[in-house]
Amino acid sequence: MNKAWEGDKHKLKPVIQLLHFGYHQAMSCIFPVAIFGTLALSSVIKIPFLHRYDAILLVLLIVQYLMYRSGLETRDEIKVICIFHLIGLVLEIYKVWMGSWSYPEPGYTKLFGVPLYSGFMYASVASFMCQIWRRLHMDMTGWPGFASSILLGGAIYINFFTHHFIPDFRWWLTALVFIVFRKTWIIYRVRLSTYRMPLTLAFIIVGFFIWTAENIATFFNGWKYPDQYDSWQLVSFSKISSWFLLVIISVIIVAQLKYVKAHRK
Repeated sequence: MNKAWEGDKHKLKPVIQLLHFGYHQAMSCIFPVAIFGTLALSSVIKIPFLHRYDAILLVLLIVQYLMYRSGLETRDEIKVICIFHLIGLVLEIYKVWMGSWSYPEPGYTKLFGVPLYSGFMYASVASFMCQIWRRLHMDMTGWPGFASSILLGGAIYINFFTHHFIPDFRWWLTALVFIVFRKTWIIYRVRLSTYRMPLTLAFIIVGFFIWTAENIATFFNGWKYPDQYDSWQLVSFSKISSWFLLVIISVIIVAQLKYVKAHRK
């Protein structure tokens, strides 16, 4: 009987591991889900005397406060989210100014045509990274170091601005990512087992899921690309590469902050 039970436990282990992994992934996605849930609900439910963009910002601020007060997010994670909110908002203002996309609805909390809630969409990536890092006790091996990672992250961010008036170096930067992070592996733990994954593969997976979420957001009129004005259509697959590069920036920021904090103890 005991041998049979041990055999059954062994067979069930992959399922149990997958369920635990899925649970931590889901808990790490609370803020992104809150964003897209708010976008969906606000497209069909109107709040009297409050513009939709303003209502979304108010709801997301409340969600962040509740997550912090409940312990789902730490003070350090809130700091990272604020940094990424600012990075994303600056990029949004520039992209809207260049006509890459637009926020056509009115709102009191719009800055240069960009609703302030938009920065939270970038911050949600940082929120996910912080949450999953803590929940799965993540670590990395083969990290390229401060100088090369920061320089590459800076070049990626700058290219989002400069490709409008000089050649787009996206694919050159993507190639550099594979070169610079070729020896970098993510180490993560599920219960008592340890696993690892190439960091570049993680970039691609997360970039694909963000692109999927972007399709959901544009479907609910979170913003519009120029080719979506008349009717909604699938966001270009080329955007996956943009999110791939943006995820790299978030990982670099989170990893460097984790490194700094670890060496202060």
